[in-house]
Amino acid sequence: MRFRSLTRWVLLVLPLPLLVAVEPASAADPVFTVATPATTVAARTDRRPMAGGVYDPVVKKTFISWAGKNEDNYVQEYDHAARTWSAPVFVGDGDADTHNYPTMIQANNGKLLIFRGMHNVELVVSESPKARTAAGKWTERVISQGVAASYPMPFKAANGDIYVFYRRTDDTVDPTAPVDQRPMLYVRSRDNGRTWRNSTQLTGAKYAVGSTGRADNMDEVYFGQMRYEPARFGRSERVHIVWTLAGGGPEGEKHDRYHRDIHYAYFQPSNRHFYSASGRDLGVQINNTDIEGPTKVVRTPIELPAGIRSPDYIQLVGWQCNGRPFVVWFTADATGTFRNSAAHWTGSRWAIKEVTTGVRTREMEPVAGGWRVYSTVDLQPGIRTALLTDTGVWTAGAQIPTAKPVQRIELITRFRDPARLLVTGASSARDASVADGDIHVVGVG
Repeated sequence: MRFRSLTRWVLLVLPLPLLVAVEPASAADPVFTVATPATTVAARTDRRPMAGGVYDPVVKKTFISWAGKNEDNYVQEYDHAARTWSAPVFVGDGDADTHNYPTMIQANNGKLLIFRGMHNVELVVSESPKARTAAGKWTERVISQGVAASYPMPFKAANGDIYVFYRRTDDTVDPTAPVDQRPMLYVRSRDNGRTWRNSTQLTGAKYAVGSTGRADNMDEVYFGQMRYEPARFGRSERVHIVWTLAGGGPEGEKHDRYHRDIHYAYFQPSNRHFYSASGRDLGVQINNTDIEGPTKVVRTPIELPAGIRSPDYIQLVGWQCNGRPFVVWFTADATGTFRNSAAHWTGSRWAIKEVTTGVRTREMEPVAGGWRVYSTVDLQPGIRTALLTDTGVWTAGAQIPTAKPVQRIELITRFRDPARLLVTGASSARDASVADGDIHVVGVG
């Protein structure tokens, strides 16, 4: 299946955004504000909490990217000086597939780049016509080195190199490959996105993270989140990664039938090596030995409680005040109740603790005293906040109202308030042709 080639761009005329102030629940909570720059436009999306928007300090603008009807990609910009939102600008066609979520970074030349993994087929990049603006007719090209790509997850290293991690569907490349053999690879550009090389070309490794031939048929890798941490405290810059495995389990080779286990590693752009939580160098490829050894946080059963894949597709990752990593994820029990857990690396082991139940943890950010976690409750409007400390203490905070339920929350890169979080409202249907979710931006002050 190929995506439709479109070169048009459009502006949608929408009412002025609604701005709502949210009072703090306690003295420790900030005052949140909620803007709604676009209403009844968002379709269902499978995007992970990463790279939904970026703040440009040069022009003092925030740019956000979201998926509309048929998963077509749109961008909007917020002018912090004028305190105004632009109307949505069409960027590219999403081929009506919820997996083709758009993710955004800003290259060192100031241009915006948006990546879409045309599910199981190819990796596409769209580029803004001018630096530091979303306006105009975007150009689109296929990154040929990203064959059979899904789930693009980009970041920019300190030297300006652009990396896009993606999952490769091996039976697209080789029809004889098992349907549940889907490892992670990446592409890198050193010229602001003009040319690319993939991880195999750079390192010689067949893939970056993955396995083949596991006895439990769990050879699919689902990254829940990647989080960039700049160099500091004598450490090189690194990108924290959390993931779960998927596959056919006891039923044989089947795509995404079961999920199991939580894993952690970090990626170091300076040498393109992966490392475990203990700092063990895993080289340029994480293989099944690493998956079953130093990267495993917790083992979970292969089961479908209440028909739900557990652990969930989204897991969260961050670091403690001492620099050690921690991860957050949720599973489902026999009744379908979500049970959220956190695992903090102590220096020698993972200290695991259930921290709350009943919510879907969606995103988090570092704040004084720990990390603020943003969660939702299925079919209910609004966002719940909580403070999670390095010792695993979970304290509920302010609730942020929205008119309709929320499906995705993403911390905006280099955010500047009042544009801190991109919040995508839930569509009323799984069909990508239905787009009735709202686009919110949440900030502080």
